This record gives sequence, structure tokens and C-alpha cells, in this order.
Amino acid sequence: MTNKLFCFGMGFSARLVADQLAADGWQIAGTTRTAEKAERLEQQGYEAVLFDDNHPIKDIKAALNGVTHVLISTPPGGDGDPVIKHHGVDLAALPEGTWIGYLSTTGVYGDRDGGEVTEDDELMPTGKRGRRRVAAEKAWFDLGQRHGLCVQSFRLAGIYGPGRNALETVKSGRARRIVKPGQVFSRIHVHDIAQTVLASIKHPNCGAAYNVCDDDAAPPQDVIAHACGLLGVDPPPLQDFATAKLSPMAASFYEDNKRVINTRIKQELGVKLRYPDYQAGLLALYDEMNDRKDRQ
Repeated sequence: MTNKLFCFGMGFSARLVADQLAADGWQIAGTTRTAEKAERLEQQGYEAVLFDDNHPIKDIKAALNGVTHVLISTPPGGDGDPVIKHHGVDLAALPEGTWIGYLSTTGVYGDRDGGEVTEDDELMPTGKRGRRRVAAEKAWFDLGQRHGLCVQSFRLAGIYGPGRNALETVKSGRARRIVKPGQVFSRIHVHDIAQTVLASIKHPNCGAAYNVCDDDAAPPQDVIAHACGLLGVDPPPLQDFATAKLSPMAASFYEDNKRVINTRIKQELGVKLRYPDYQAGLLALYDEMNDRKDRQ
């Protein structure tokens, strides 16, 4: 029997997982918000259906036909997780043991004043987005326990990768070096997200939560400075967080300060990070950028 992955949300991370499984002969189906994006997915050989918070999938039985694995990357809203809200009953009807992966965030841990945090620590979200994620995780794990589904949660750190990284921020002229004493952020390259999810598919551990981050939580201003060094440009001036003019969204990211520990993905899933720190990740992206220039 051919394995089939259904993605609720074919975004930056889920799409890479889907592409790699498709290369191994899997069937891929997933949701998108617009007809234009659905058409592009169909042209690439994927089944595509429309779905968003306010519009459930019209023919969900057909959409889930033959599905063996489900990956959820859609964020929760004020009314909870949209997938469970609209299609929890449909997913509950999938065969017992069906693998379900939920892409969550490390925001579920809240602020630890720069301290370390593991999957065994209490979830103490700081803001509204974190509280919604905690509730969504609980809803998915509860669904799995009630209906015999193999649910795993992947708590993702700050995601970067091709087209979405500090190099691009510097090139666009949007880079800032905001300094908040003692502040660090954990990060993860999208390729390492994909390899972690794929490792879980091969070695499922029902009910497990995994921190997906690299080995080097670092101050954000250091990452921008490193990107500037690779590009050969002067870094922007340092700005004090206390006086910097930030949008409410940008400022909210500084509410949480923690070092996320990734030991579990290494020990349980055998993950060997391709990019264990931001220096390795940015250097690879810089080399890819130059390779594209050479081919043009």
C-alpha cells in the first residue's frame, strides 16, 4: 500500500516534508487558502483542497481517502484549533494508529529568564499566541488518546531557511540590531525541521512532544552581525530595546527568553542536525545564494 500524507496547511515547513516524502514515492495531499495556490500544487502533482478557519473542506471524506499520515501546520485562532473544530470528528474516524504530527512552537514554555527548558518542563505561556498553542496541543493529544491516533507535537523554535533568513533581512534593508541584555532566541533551519518530522514518521512515539531547535540559542543582534559579515556590509547600529520603536508583534517576541534543549530529538529519533548553529545555517544559505547567481 502506498503511504499518503495529508497536510493541513502547505506552508514553509510542511511543504518541505511533503516534497521529501513525494520523492520517496508517497502520495501527497494538502490544504491551501486560495484557488491559485491550489492550482499550483495540482500542477506539481499534489492533491489540493481549499481550507481556512472559516471554510471547512467541502468533501472531507474524499480528501482523507487513503490517508495514512497527517501533518498539521495551521495555527490556532481565537476559537481554538481550526482543524479540530471543523474536522476533528473526521480525523477521529481514521484507522487506529494513524500518525498525526502537529507543528507547535517553543512559545508554549513562556519566559524562563534565559534558563534552559526541556519537554518535561511545565508549559507556562506568556502571551495570547502561546496560550492558544498550549490549548491546541492539549486538544490534539486528547484526540489521539480518545481515538487511538498516534499524535506527536513538534515545538519549533524560530524558523529560517531559503528565502527566509537574516541574509535576506539585511539585503532588504530591514535589518536592525536590537539589544536586550541577556536576551537569546533558539532557532531551527527548515531542513532540520523536515528531518525531525521524517524521523518521527519512521520511529513514531505516540503522545511525545519534541523540541526542534539547534544547539546554539543566541542573541538576535549577533545573528544580524554575522549575516552582515558574510555579505560584506557594515552592520546596522545597536539599538537599546527599551527605547527602540518596535511594533507590538515584534516587541512580543522579546517577552520570552529561554534556551531550548533539543536532546530528545537526538536520543529518541537519532537526529543529527545538519545546521547545529546559525553560523552553519547562514553560511550554507550564503553559498546557495552565490550558486544561484553563478547559474544565472
